[in-house]
Amino acid sequence: MQLPTSALLLYGIVAAAVLVYVPFLVVAYGRVKAGYDIAAPRALFDKLPAYAQRATWAHQNSFESFSLFTAAALMAHVTQVDGPLATGAVLAYLSARLLYSSFYILNLPILRSLMFGVGSASIAVLMISSLMQLS
Repeated sequence: MQLPTSALLLYGIVAAAVLVYVPFLVVAYGRVKAGYDIAAPRALFDKLPAYAQRATWAHQNSFESFSLFTAAALMAHVTQVDGPLATGAVLAYLSARLLYSSFYILNLPILRSLMFGVGSASIAVLMISSLMQLS
């Protein structure tokens, strides 16, 4: 069974919200390893292992990207964008964000940047497709 594009756009928002918190699982692990203090969780940042610091940055960036993707997906949903281009953009965005966080945590900056570009291009495709539906 193939999902209609309108459903994929909405499920994509849910999946993107989950992806925001994937890097935080690594942050939580790093906090435990560094001696997490519930009274001052932010003071622990400098004591985190490098991978957990990078996971923190990936988590923060995920919030920024999520807001733009959500706007783009809702634009596409409202304007009834349909077809393989929109479907591809959603799937590319979700894949790129999962890989972005992974590459950030693993300290692979070139691959991380490439995935950031793929995710950003996917957002642009959804927004431009939505605007083209208006004319």
